[in-house]
Amino acid sequence: MLSLIVALASPTTAVGEYRFALSNDAAPELQRADAGSGANSALADHGSAPLALLPRAGEVVAVVPTRMLSWHRIVLPKVNSARLRNALEGILEERLLDEPQNLHFALAPGATQGSSVWVAACNKAWLQAALQAFESAGRPVARVVPEYAPLPAGSPPTLHVTGTPDSAWLVRCADDGVQMLPLVPTVRGALSLGDEASIEGADSPIFAEPAVAALTEQLLGGKVQVRHSAQGLVAAARSNWNLAQFDLASTGGIRLARRAAQAWAQWVGSAAWRPARWGLAALMLVHLLGFNAWAWKERSALEAKRGEVRSLLTQTFPKVPVVVDAPVQMEHEVAALRQATGAVSSRDLEPMLATIAENVQTAGPPSAIEFAANELTLKGFQAPPAKASGLAKGLAAAGYSSRVDGETWVVRADAKAAAGARP
Repeated sequence: MLSLIVALASPTTAVGEYRFALSNDAAPELQRADAGSGANSALADHGSAPLALLPRAGEVVAVVPTRMLSWHRIVLPKVNSARLRNALEGILEERLLDEPQNLHFALAPGATQGSSVWVAACNKAWLQAALQAFESAGRPVARVVPEYAPLPAGSPPTLHVTGTPDSAWLVRCADDGVQMLPLVPTVRGALSLGDEASIEGADSPIFAEPAVAALTEQLLGGKVQVRHSAQGLVAAARSNWNLAQFDLASTGGIRLARRAAQAWAQWVGSAAWRPARWGLAALMLVHLLGFNAWAWKERSALEAKRGEVRSLLTQTFPKVPVVVDAPVQMEHEVAALRQATGAVSSRDLEPMLATIAENVQTAGPPSAIEFAANELTLKGFQAPPAKASGLAKGLAAAGYSSRVDGETWVVRADAKAAAGARP
């Protein structure tokens, strides 16, 4: 999915044009262990433009500048979500330079109650105004991410230098927070490097924008990895953070629909998901071929059985000129043969009476017997109550349906009896 990543302007910056980057692989699940790896290949386009002229993309990701955020480590209280905002205000009140009600708070991804978590704080009015500007322009922001965020515990620090030679800034990201310092000769002391120490070969990688790369090497004495500011936006968009929480979060239904749309767009358009898409297509093709093969096999087996029935009909009754419906024609020929030879079938009177006699021997004889159209009526026939249900079951097993009306039993040969008829 193509993502438009926009750097929000700080209140001290004149709002005119926004720095942006376009990326096909800026989703959180694609985050690399190295914040700088792959950012160049994922970068589709970059530049700056007014809000109305920003490129179109599947999602808009807003990046909050480092100078607009403060980071605080707390133990998340065990309270319900409705009271969590008030609880954070009480915990952070003594650490903040502004009134808590004027600030917006955001918890680290995967924060759990009772554990130590990072909380990001920024000016609420500024962030609301920035997001509302995009909303009014018909470009709603899907995610809000920090430009830099604290690293997981045990991760080596990373150094990022941005700006211009006249106004260069050093951002240090580590597991103990995010620090922003002006890039001046005394910054080495602030980083506890000493005057003559060199950080070349150390575990801390240094990323610098092209305009300040030479100055960074001069002041820090380490090997610098040059990274464009647009690559930094892509790296920020890959963060698992989303600062749009509490009153800045969308409602549950809108958020769910937006996430579903983003997931679908990511699945359809992202190059990283291309192998999965090809695998799914191959799996569906294999299943389709398998179902077609299975259906062909079943049709072949059914046609073979039909051929056997037709062959049996023509071999048994050679006089049948054309086979249209083999079972019906065979039943007709069997009935004609039975009638011609005088054979008894299960539809006749004698087999019906024999079946009744087999299932109930203690009943008295009926007062009258009527037989017409394969239906036997016994009047004045009373089967013992203990035997009545057994008689009905026996008749059903032999292929007869029966009904009782007082002292009258009506027995009729059904389709099962016809199918079991013998000449």
